[in-house]
Amino acid sequence: MFAVPYAFLSLAFSMCAGMSSGSRPGRGCLCRRAIRSILAATALALGMLAGAQAQDIEPRAYSNAPVGVNFLIAGYAYTEGAVPFDASLPVKNAQLKTSNAVLAYARVLDLWGMSGKFDAIVPYTWLSGTAELRGETVERIVDGLADARFRLSVNLYGAPALTLNEFRNYEQDLIVGASLQVSVPSGQYDNNRVVNIGTNRWSFKPEVGISQAIGPWTLESQAAATFFTDNRDFFGGNTRSQAPIYSLQGHVIYGSRNGVWGSLDVTYFTGGRTTLNGVEGDDLQQNWRVGGTLAFPVDINNSVKLYASKGVSARTDNNYDLIGIAWQYRWGAGL
Repeated sequence: MFAVPYAFLSLAFSMCAGMSSGSRPGRGCLCRRAIRSILAATALALGMLAGAQAQDIEPRAYSNAPVGVNFLIAGYAYTEGAVPFDASLPVKNAQLKTSNAVLAYARVLDLWGMSGKFDAIVPYTWLSGTAELRGETVERIVDGLADARFRLSVNLYGAPALTLNEFRNYEQDLIVGASLQVSVPSGQYDNNRVVNIGTNRWSFKPEVGISQAIGPWTLESQAAATFFTDNRDFFGGNTRSQAPIYSLQGHVIYGSRNGVWGSLDVTYFTGGRTTLNGVEGDDLQQNWRVGGTLAFPVDINNSVKLYASKGVSARTDNNYDLIGIAWQYRWGAGL
């Protein structure tokens, strides 16, 4: 069972942070040119999941933006490396490559006077590679839709719901937010195969985040837990359960006056031990990843983001490398 990059959308939210920090020509009303640059600089955060969305690296996930702004996001990510398997299965030395295309939509909402966002994402993956199964090298080549995801987030403090005109006077200080992401078992799945694009189960990821602006710098931190339903048709009719995965991530972000921003990112996650037909596996995850992001505006409606991340430590030897690009188009709210 394999999970593809899903945080393509996460930084559609970062539009908010792009508007509220890192571009501060002075207090009071921002000039129209500065607002356009800031709006154009907000791109979507890309990250990677291997085995669980706990590995997402998402700078600017909690931030503010004018109510009514819409985002259309298209992205591509390439990954190479190992994939986590149930330890009770005779699978070793897995080396897989994936090409991942993502189409997503997000919208900024007014939730009882607080800014919020809703997003939906539909990924498509091409996967190929080899592994040792019962002592023999086997090859897997497959493509198809991955599990769709939906998320609702709300900024509980420091980011009120604002119109575009009201937003011109807004400057970020401290923001506290929360979100809930749901993964739907809609992707390609074959119960006769160990490696699949879809997971054949639901997952639920509540998260809280803090974002503090300090001049052109923004410091962020997020904490999350991912809960899974059972896969009752795993590899020939087995029942596979997985314990929750707990994750922490941090970001140091710098935004320039022309709307370009970059971040250094790190995430740690632990948990996720699996159980197959009641037998607990030796696959507790304790992993570290680091990454970087560079986003820049094209015009008021379009922006581009480049990103990369790398596993630096993994108890279960499931590190992988990721590199990608994303394009974002914005409209609505009077832009």
